[in-house]
Amino acid sequence: MQSSSEDLLGEYRALADLCETLTPAQWQMRTDFYDWTPWDEIAHLAYFDETALQAVTDQGQFAKDMPKLVRLMLRGDPISGVAREHFGHLSGPALLALWRQRHEALVAALAPLDPKARLPWYGPDMSARSFATARLMETWAHGQDIWDALGRTRGASPGLRHILHLGVGTYGWTFVNRGLPVPQPAPHVDVVAPDGSHWTWGDPSATDWVTGPAMDLALLVTQRRHRDDTALRWAGAGAEQWTLIAQCFAGPPADGPARGVRGQSR
Repeated sequence: MQSSSEDLLGEYRALADLCETLTPAQWQMRTDFYDWTPWDEIAHLAYFDETALQAVTDQGQFAKDMPKLVRLMLRGDPISGVAREHFGHLSGPALLALWRQRHEALVAALAPLDPKARLPWYGPDMSARSFATARLMETWAHGQDIWDALGRTRGASPGLRHILHLGVGTYGWTFVNRGLPVPQPAPHVDVVAPDGSHWTWGDPSATDWVTGPAMDLALLVTQRRHRDDTALRWAGAGAEQWTLIAQCFAGPPADGPARGVRGQSR
């Protein structure tokens, strides 16, 4: 599973390097993600990278600890509170140092696994490859919150295609998670990668499709942008509904930002 783990590690290190530049005041500034601070964003990642490492190396203990957190999630309790309780004694730089240790250990544990090996998580078990992709997606999404708060534009991510593959792959789950029928056919997805090439999913269609910059679709499926604040275009009933509620992360249904709340993606 070398490619997935390498891209995951690259995503971790890119965000950690950005956080190394934060001042004490910037560690405590508010982002557009539920008013979390960069400290909250990294604490959240550190907490779930810690439990992810447990899911890989000590599945028995993970199974014992999981129900409590699942109950909190289903009850709507803010997961940020769990992370604050866990790491609240640490300053931003100290938290960052601990997070580096956790995610480096997680990648080292994931790298030798068979990509098809099953791992437990907060919901259905996942393959090791999907597990790494989910951690990559979450790191990228929470990193975007920090980039946005700093008013800076991030470069292309080597893991961007993984995020889009997860986003397109959760088309049906997005509806099922809300108790809605899944519109058929699923839209054909054709996006422009950072290097100008095209990434596509599904059968070509003249009536049901989504197209635009790859970065914009990643921002949409991770709920970091409203569709009207992207350069995406779409057609068909499925695409119309999906682009309003797309959700590529686990947990109860969530709603992305309202139109104009977060900055333009281009």
